[in-house]
Amino acid sequence: MAACASFTHAADAVKRVDQYRQLGYSVKSITPIFSQLLVLPYPAGFKIAFENTQGPRYIREAVLDKENVDEWSQMITLTGMKDLALKPEVTPKSFAENMAAGFQRACPASFSAQGIAAGKLSGYDSFVMVASCGTSPTTGGKTSEAAIIAVIKGQSDYYTIQWAERAAPSATPIAVDVNKWTEKFRQLNPIKLCPIVAGEAAPYPSCVN
Repeated sequence: MAACASFTHAADAVKRVDQYRQLGYSVKSITPIFSQLLVLPYPAGFKIAFENTQGPRYIREAVLDKENVDEWSQMITLTGMKDLALKPEVTPKSFAENMAAGFQRACPASFSAQGIAAGKLSGYDSFVMVASCGTSPTTGGKTSEAAIIAVIKGQSDYYTIQWAERAAPSATPIAVDVNKWTEKFRQLNPIKLCPIVAGEAAPYPSCVN
């Protein structure tokens, strides 16, 4: 791409993402989430459909054009958990496994999961895994639901990036296609965490550069 554009909140994104892409820009979001800025590339075809902060929890959901948060085939979810990184008993791996356990409770007969990578993202400890339900209770068993989940332990807070998709249902566990999910995760990179600089406003030049 010739250059890169950024947006900083949902309303701006909905209006301008497609316009920037048509001009040949790659598009990414720069989102202040509690103590840090999180930079996340914005894959083609997605729009932000929901964003909310409630107490120590932040969530943003993006779905494909013409879909919504109730009826979707793919969804990218970004979350933040304030001050969770200050608890030494919580690790990126344990946090990801706890999320996968939620899948397992929802579909014990068709659950599958696999770790993908452990290491650093933007210099911070992280863990990436895939979790899957062959029959998703959120669609009444009409579809499967699987997601690649990246958990990042920030300076003070925890962050997750999830790319989920729904497909044909399966009464038995679906084998994790590592190559497929690794490619999806590649499209969400580079993920970057930056400090919030006092007095600096969007487009956050200290983080963009």
